[in-house]
Amino acid sequence: MPVVDDGLGNTAWLVALGDGRALAVDASRDLRAVLSAAGRRGLSIAFVADTHLHADFVTGAVDLAAGGARVLASAAGGRLFPHTGLRDGDEVDLGGLTLRALGTPGHTDEHLSFLLLDGRRPLGVFTGGSLIVGSAARTDLVDPDRTEELARAQWRSLQRLVTLPDEVLVWPTHGAGSFCSAPPGAARSSSIGGEKIGNALLNAGGEDAFVSALLAGLGAYPAYFGHLGEVNRRGPRPVRSVPALAALTADQVVAAVEVGAVVIDVRPVAAFAAGHIPGAVSIPLRAAFATWLGWTTHPGTPLIFVRDAEQDAEEIAWQALKIGFEQLAGELDSGMPAWRSAGLPVSSTSLLSAAALEGRTVIDVRQRSEYVAGHVPDASNVELGRLAEGDVPPVAAGAAVMCGHGERAMTAASLLERGGQPGVAVVVGGPEDWARDGRRALAVSS
Repeated sequence: MPVVDDGLGNTAWLVALGDGRALAVDASRDLRAVLSAAGRRGLSIAFVADTHLHADFVTGAVDLAAGGARVLASAAGGRLFPHTGLRDGDEVDLGGLTLRALGTPGHTDEHLSFLLLDGRRPLGVFTGGSLIVGSAARTDLVDPDRTEELARAQWRSLQRLVTLPDEVLVWPTHGAGSFCSAPPGAARSSSIGGEKIGNALLNAGGEDAFVSALLAGLGAYPAYFGHLGEVNRRGPRPVRSVPALAALTADQVVAAVEVGAVVIDVRPVAAFAAGHIPGAVSIPLRAAFATWLGWTTHPGTPLIFVRDAEQDAEEIAWQALKIGFEQLAGELDSGMPAWRSAGLPVSSTSLLSAAALEGRTVIDVRQRSEYVAGHVPDASNVELGRLAEGDVPPVAAGAAVMCGHGERAMTAASLLERGGQPGVAVVVGGPEDWARDGRRALAVSS
């Protein structure tokens, strides 16, 4: 069964083995959903397999191993924690079912797919970041200079996978919403026959055309992707329990910020706009929280959170931990009311409806692919990731920042304020709202 992390766009897979035991594939460090799904079915996880050294989340293999699971992973991965190293063609008896390793490099050098067999009959293949529904995962994460080389390896891996029978199911890790490349709205699973028909990259017209199409679709990705593979190779620290966020007074927050801590405000857009700590980064707590935390903040930075009373502190901690952010310094005790009571400075941000954009400079902070599909005429595109990485162009006073709904735009406005460019307004809504309200046409770009 699939266990989907909508925020990261990834799927872990849980397979009942028929004897009360289970196999988990590509489970993240946040094991709450996986363990809950296993518990509801009376299963204990006996095996955990990782298809590759993940760049977008911390593996849950170490924590599952602490509970007695056997870790299966590529022998070529150089992992520094106990595991069974597998090479192409190796098989593992799961107790009635068999898992066969297939070397499928491309997304990473050491990438394996795992073919699940019932006797000699193949049931499905866990393809990780190799063949994904309607596409193939990106090949520029290992080393940008090797992107084309690995894309050609990816092509060869896919050609191997499509020799499996058409009825074999395809169970990838990366899906819609993943920055490791998946088409928007793509299903979480497919079949070999379905991919032969419907996968545009497989039908691009040969290896060279495949490589050109794959590379043309590569967009930006979160900064933390650059180091998390090594964290997973070394083996993350086991998480016995989620640490509680320490309650900090307003004065303690001020002192921590003075020595390098960053305040992350997880409240909704409207709450942040009404009043926030100067210099705080707005990242509303939602499914995509971990992605933007990892893109806007360095993993070694002490983090202090501001939340509303009804928001879950444990959820904040898990979202941070699953991408390797462990410097959780605490939270502002009693939130913004305590900050205001202490008489400390408060900043605010103007909110606009999409209908109120006339006469303003508009900055669209969505991904380039979103922008070219349709944007407000004359809006400039500066991806939020670029702002997060310090690529901050001068912004006109009174400019309006927009995304699809408002969350990313508020993150962008907070980064601009933090960088010394306050005064921008945030659009609540997106280009579609602007077009609908005024019965106007969006601009498209090539």
